[in-house]
Amino acid sequence: MKIAVNTRLLLKGKMEGIAVHAYNVLKRITVAHPEHQFLFLFDRPYNEEFIFSNNITPISLMPQARHPVLFYLWFEYSVARVLRDAKPDLFYSPDGFLSLRADTPSISVMHDINYIYYPEDLPKMALWYYKHYYPKFMAKAKHILTVSEYSKQDIIKNYHINPSKIDVVYNGADEAYRKLNGEEKKIVKQKYSDGQDYFVYVSALHPRKNVKRLLQAFDKMKESASSDIKLLLVGPAYFKNSEMMSVYEQMKYKQDVVFTGRLEVDELCKVVGAAFAMAYISYFEGFGIPIVEAMQCEVPVITSNTTSMPEVAGNAALLIDPFSVDSIADAMLKVLKDGAVRNDLIEKAKLRKNIFTWDRTANLTWGAMEKTLAECR
Repeated sequence: MKIAVNTRLLLKGKMEGIAVHAYNVLKRITVAHPEHQFLFLFDRPYNEEFIFSNNITPISLMPQARHPVLFYLWFEYSVARVLRDAKPDLFYSPDGFLSLRADTPSISVMHDINYIYYPEDLPKMALWYYKHYYPKFMAKAKHILTVSEYSKQDIIKNYHINPSKIDVVYNGADEAYRKLNGEEKKIVKQKYSDGQDYFVYVSALHPRKNVKRLLQAFDKMKESASSDIKLLLVGPAYFKNSEMMSVYEQMKYKQDVVFTGRLEVDELCKVVGAAFAMAYISYFEGFGIPIVEAMQCEVPVITSNTTSMPEVAGNAALLIDPFSVDSIADAMLKVLKDGAVRNDLIEKAKLRKNIFTWDRTANLTWGAMEKTLAECR
């Protein structure tokens, strides 16, 4: 069997949620199935790190697909040409984009449809592309995978897709995320927070990640806490972050906020593992991988009571209203001051985290591939 894969998001040192999903699923599937051939379609020169096994043929296609116009050219011409010439049995796209000009049976992974609810958070051209093409991609796909029951129901509600066409396949957490011992934590804190405890946030500094209110809540919590605790913000800057920076400049305790920028996985695991607690308070998520990564590290989690986050967190996190600074600040103060609450969250997370593994994600994805191929025969 020959499977073509959209691997344009596999970029060394630049992988976020969807790319992390793609990396972990594809690495496991290609290694586990040496009897099948995989065509990895990149939009630039590829890194050998992503050629996981001998049954992978990498293909670099122009142009680099990083703008809606270039998305169209890459998928509808470059990808379509490869699918026509190579005649794979299946096209798998972990970012949801498909080639409408190609006849190849396709699986689309739709992580969420946040653009419907928060259009102001996206550039106008990107918003137009998502609204115009995602419904077409979902209609074309033989099968759709999504990462939470919330996202499945959201897709069904907004696009009237047959529920039998959509499977929920949860994300996982890298095995490198683990509980650190006291000495390991001490080394990390010396490096990043002057030896002090810290709350950690991990993701791009995107408007829907709600960093603005996290900064406001941290300031409010510090007013009451009489604590040297700090806040580490881990992730790259994003467009439209001027409002967040304006809030930061007005903070009373901004000297206790540390921007680390993007960190490689080996370092990120240490920073999460050494944290006093994770504060992941987006107002919209299809899943929220950092929630599970913190659980793997036995780090307490504060997260939002909206969209998929209660589904992922279960009873193993403090749930807050992401639109209320007071709600966020109260949760941070509770975790800081109440050791019993903190320990209870850690114990519950030890059980909860077992639901989310990349091995399970890969196995379910492979099952969807086999099912799709069987339906097309």
